[in-house]
Amino acid sequence: MDELLKLLKENALESPDNLARLLNRSEQDIKKQIEEYERQGIIRGYQAIVNEDRLGLQRVSAVIEIKITPEREGGFDRIAERISKFREVEALYLMSGTYDLLAFVSGDNLRDVALFVSEKLATIQGILSTATHFMLKTYKVHGVLMEAQRTDERLKVS
Repeated sequence: MDELLKLLKENALESPDNLARLLNRSEQDIKKQIEEYERQGIIRGYQAIVNEDRLGLQRVSAVIEIKITPEREGGFDRIAERISKFREVEALYLMSGTYDLLAFVSGDNLRDVALFVSEKLATIQGILSTATHFMLKTYKVHGVLMEAQRTDERLKVS
């Protein structure tokens, strides 16, 4: 990954002017490069990382392990694309190991997630089994700590 992409991953709000200074390039060059990354689909979007626990939301998040039977001439892709289209699915990955797909899902409450699994996910032809793990607390997301680090104010013993 080039330096421009690394800087944008750290802070997508960084101005092209400042990026140009940091990379010793022209602002116009930086703008053109970003536009090219967007056109090629390398940059797929920009998001704020939000600590939902601080908002007092009662949303429920879960990780779901999914075992599937790969389709002839489609492998895992067709089922994965179908699962990806559900609004409850925030992320979906093809995995190695004991299960095939890993889905990150959310709902307004436990029942919403349970209904998603039982009525939408489990009914898809080719899905053999699922295992749902509910997230209880978020400590870190995309490299960002959700709480400020505590400083130890005790005196050191020497």
